[in-house]
Amino acid sequence: MKKSLITLISAVLLISCNKQDKFHVSGAVKGAKNQTLYFEHNGLLKTNTLDSVKLDKDGNFSFKSNRPAYPDLYNLRLGNKLIIFAVDSCEELVLDANNENFAIDYTVKGSATSLEIQKLRKSVMKIQRELNETNPEMSAETRNKRYAEIQREIEAHKDSARSLILRNPRSLAAYFALYQKVNDIYLFSPYSKTDRPFYSAVATSFNAYMPEYERTKNIYNLVIDAIHSERDVKEKELMHKLMEESGKGYIDIALKDKNNKEHKLSNLEGKVVLLDFSAYESDQSVEYTFALRDLYNKFHKRGLEIYQVSLDRNKLSWEKSVENIPWICVRDEEGPNAVCTATYNITSLPTNFLINKKGNIVARSLPFNELSKQIEKSL
Repeated sequence: MKKSLITLISAVLLISCNKQDKFHVSGAVKGAKNQTLYFEHNGLLKTNTLDSVKLDKDGNFSFKSNRPAYPDLYNLRLGNKLIIFAVDSCEELVLDANNENFAIDYTVKGSATSLEIQKLRKSVMKIQRELNETNPEMSAETRNKRYAEIQREIEAHKDSARSLILRNPRSLAAYFALYQKVNDIYLFSPYSKTDRPFYSAVATSFNAYMPEYERTKNIYNLVIDAIHSERDVKEKELMHKLMEESGKGYIDIALKDKNNKEHKLSNLEGKVVLLDFSAYESDQSVEYTFALRDLYNKFHKRGLEIYQVSLDRNKLSWEKSVENIPWICVRDEEGPNAVCTATYNITSLPTNFLINKKGNIVARSLPFNELSKQIEKSL
């Protein structure tokens, strides 16, 4: 009975909270008599002033605003000093501060997220102060020592931020942690492989719970762009390697056939080679194999070799499928995740490359009638 009553009271409080269309932030700023305190919305693209008050001798203030549809960030600004706090759907916050250390030494009641944001800001502001105090008049040794200490502090700050993010990636504090700067440079970057998992964690969590939120869309698109950018760079590097490494137009492959005998692609230099990536387990395998066989029967005696890399996941099934294959057929045990598929930028199967006698790639995945003409031309 007692447990049921507690549950009922909790439900009533939750319903009452959800019916509120306003949130309230109040408190006092000591030593700020006659100064103007601004209440601002800290938006994704710009900051908007919502209200302001001229502080009395006790520094008391009280602001109300519409409840945000999603957890959001707000500021209290005194001159050029800023307190950043978070507001969820239902909030009654009390912030007490003093004029001298307004942005750092303040207390927050009613928002655990705001306390986490305060801790993050304190840490970064300390790092920024230490950087600002480092000047060219210092000896090179002293300056380098100072920079090394600051770098350690940055790493310690990032470790703390990473822990916060992993504890609750849905939190606005986790989102805030990713956008902190020192010397106007972001401490975290989605373009960094070590940082991206933390961006991804926040983006995935926000997208799951708040897909229409502008901050969700922003961070999600940022992560996607970083992934695409890395992929583009990787593909360019691989293609450059493919065309330039060792003066050859291909990258060597060394894999084993069904009899466990290793075959190197480079051993076929001086011949026209069709380098083929395919899988016998695929639906179009039978038709594709017959087409390859026609090419092989037509051109093999004139110097064509086929070096086929099978990406089948089932070894026994593959061995049975290639029992009567007359050309070189090897298998990479990693299947579609093989290193060679990344090296040759294989995005679909089958994919093939025609390599001429000089070792240069002259065609990629041509239709078989055009491929036949190109082989004839290369022989």
